[in-house]
Amino acid sequence: MAIPPSSAPFVPALLVIDMQHDFVHGSLAVPGAPQIIDVVNKLLSFPFASKIGTKDFHPSNHISFAATHRKPEFSKITIYPPGGTEGERALEQVLWPVHCVASTPGSEFVHGFNHEALDIVVHKGTHPDIESYSAFRDPWHLSNTELPDLLQARGVTDVFIAGLAGDYCVKCSAIDSVLFGYKTWVIQDAIRSVSDTGSEWEVMEKEGILELDSIQTGEMLRNYSIEK
Repeated sequence: MAIPPSSAPFVPALLVIDMQHDFVHGSLAVPGAPQIIDVVNKLLSFPFASKIGTKDFHPSNHISFAATHRKPEFSKITIYPPGGTEGERALEQVLWPVHCVASTPGSEFVHGFNHEALDIVVHKGTHPDIESYSAFRDPWHLSNTELPDLLQARGVTDVFIAGLAGDYCVKCSAIDSVLFGYKTWVIQDAIRSVSDTGSEWEVMEKEGILELDSIQTGEMLRNYSIEK
């Protein structure tokens, strides 16, 4: 783990991805998700310059839902940008159970998660025809969420990421964080994934994303608190 030297700019933000009921106890529960609630709450007690949460906030007919297409859950289809034609920027899409429908109990933050410690909440996946795993933007880069502007306005240099799920929204958000120019860290013991293959960690490492745990994060943030 490389701790920034005291002379280097260091403005850390915590990005907590999708700690919502449906991803912890509901229709698309991630294995082991309840185990990270206390870890994430501990991270929220650290002196990050910004603490930002995200929510999937889907319409009831979202393109990622198997029910929308009347196909089996966890089957796959090919999707295109709205108005796109076959073969144009095609993406493979897993068809999920209905989850995190906007303003329903499943979309709420899970009980026990200290969401009141967040500075702001960013909604994603709000367009019926666009899947958005990343907290930064849709996969075709048609539009950004408010997150890039928030981080820039707050002078953030380093983004620390926790939450669900490691092999989808965490991974995609981390990759975009690097592409937007941020030194990016994933906090391993504060993340759980849908699959147990672990391939997401290799992908993130190749993209220049750094890995650490919550204890190491605390050590870095204590130094930051003293210096600022």
